[in-house]
Amino acid sequence: MPYQEDLVGAFEGLRRTVFEKREYYWGPGADWWPEEERLPWPKTMDELWEHELVQHDGTHSILDIFRIIGPDEEPDYGTLKQVTEEEALRVLGTRRPTRAHVPRFEEFDYWRWYGRCAVLHDDEGAPQEIYFWGYSGD
Repeated sequence: MPYQEDLVGAFEGLRRTVFEKREYYWGPGADWWPEEERLPWPKTMDELWEHELVQHDGTHSILDIFRIIGPDEEPDYGTLKQVTEEEALRVLGTRRPTRAHVPRFEEFDYWRWYGRCAVLHDDEGAPQEIYFWGYSGD
């Protein structure tokens, strides 16, 4: 996502974009699903989460994340935690990660059903984008 100071706004914008572009797993609408049982794509996120398969398997996307937690909170199912400057310094050797650091993001702590995000900077240290990653779904 393009950088914005409002992390919640960026997070909600990404969720909205993923939902609207249908960039998530929707098994009941997939080509491999029996044709006579296929369902149309949900019109709302509430409708999406009403389906038992989604409740069990998730969407394999940012839609499986529901809230942002603070730096001192423990991760839990459906939460997102931002990489702090101190954590970036410890793991990457810099307080201001760039796109070049993304391949090393697997070195940050993360678990299934829990997301992370980090502000990426340009070579002069100015924030450019917010990078989200995680692992959900089965």
